[in-house]
Amino acid sequence: MHAFSFHNPCQIEFGQGQIAKLTQLIPINARVLVLYGGGSIKRNGAYEQLQTALSGHDWLEFSGIEPNPEYETLMKAVEYARVEQRNFIVAVGGGSVIDGAKFVAAAVPHEGDCWLIIGNRTQIKSALPIAAVLTLPATGSESNFASVISRRETQDKLSFKNPLVFPKYAILDPSLTFSLPTRQIGNGVVDAFVHTIEQYLTYPNEARVQDRFAEGILQTLIEIGPITLAEPNNYDARANLMWAANQALYGMVGLGQPQDWATHAIGHELTMLFGLDHARTLAIVLPALWRYRFAAKQAKLAQYGRRVWGLTGSDNTVAQHAIDNTSAYFQQMGLATTLSAYAIDAQTAADNVAAQLIRHNRLKLGENQDLSPEDCRAILITAA
Repeated sequence: MHAFSFHNPCQIEFGQGQIAKLTQLIPINARVLVLYGGGSIKRNGAYEQLQTALSGHDWLEFSGIEPNPEYETLMKAVEYARVEQRNFIVAVGGGSVIDGAKFVAAAVPHEGDCWLIIGNRTQIKSALPIAAVLTLPATGSESNFASVISRRETQDKLSFKNPLVFPKYAILDPSLTFSLPTRQIGNGVVDAFVHTIEQYLTYPNEARVQDRFAEGILQTLIEIGPITLAEPNNYDARANLMWAANQALYGMVGLGQPQDWATHAIGHELTMLFGLDHARTLAIVLPALWRYRFAAKQAKLAQYGRRVWGLTGSDNTVAQHAIDNTSAYFQQMGLATTLSAYAIDAQTAADNVAAQLIRHNRLKLGENQDLSPEDCRAILITAA
C-alpha cells in the first residue's frame, strides 16, 4: 500500500427531509445564490423544500446549468454572483450542477482569466462556501473537491481539483430521486460503478481494506441496480444507490492504491466530440480497455471476478468471464457497450479521440502511465 494523506471536511446530512437542515447550516446573514439545471427540482419537491428552508435568508437563483456544465453558462453565473454580491453557493442537482458550482465558487473571487482555473493552471486563493443538495446520485461531487467543466467553443472537457471547493455541507435525500427518468438512474449506477473500478482494478497492491471497500460498493450496485430501475419509489434501493455513489468518490476507495482513470480520459473526449452521456462513454470504453490490457490487469480481474461475481476457475477464465459479466450488467442497466449502438464509426471516433488526447497532452494514461494515444485509438477500434 502506498503512502497517502486523507481529509474530507464535508458535513453530510443523509435522509428524507434533510433539506430543512439548511436553515441552521447556512449563516442567516449569508447572501445566497442557488444554482440548478432545468425544471426537475420543481417536480421532485426539492425547490419547494428549499424555499421553506431559505425563507429567512437573502437568496437569488440561477438556472440552466447543463449536463456536462459549460464554461460559457457558468461565467454568466459568475458575473451575476459578482454583481449581486453573493457570498454563499447552494447547488441543487446532480454532479454537473455541483461541478459547476465549484467553478463558480472559485471564479467569483478570482482575479484574472477564470478559464485557467480549469486544468489547475492558476492558483486559487479563495472560494465561496458551497452547500450541495443532491438529486441525482452518480459522481460523488457533493462531498469531494473535483470538478469537470466543458468548453464547447474549444472542444475541451477538463477537470480541476482544489481543497477550497470541497462543499461545506451535502444534503442527500434519496426520496428526491424517485422522479428521475430510467435513463438517468442507469447512467448513475454505471457512473458510480466505473468510478469505483478506476481506483480498484489495476494490479494487486496489498491495500486489503480499500479492495474490500471497493468490492462492497460494486456488489451493492450490482444488487440494487436492477431494483432501482424496476421500483422507482423503493426508498431503500435508492438510499443504497445514493450512498454507494457518494462513497465511490468520497476519497477512501483509492487511498494508497494505484489508479487508472484512462476510461474516463477517453470517455471525456467521446462526450465532447459526439455528445454521448458521460456514463454511456464509460460503458463503451471499459470492457474494450480491459480486453486490450488483459495481461496487465489479469490478476486484479481474477480477484474481482471471484469476489464480486462469485466466479470460479483459472485466473484466465475468471478474468475473461468477469469482463463479460460487467458488459452484460451495463446492458442490463440500459447502456450499450459498443460505438455502433450509437451510430458512431469506430475508426472516426478512434482517430478523433487520439488527436484530442494529444492536444490535451494526455500522452501517458493508466495505472502505469504506459497507455499512449495510439493505444487509446486501438481500444476504440475494438469497441466498434
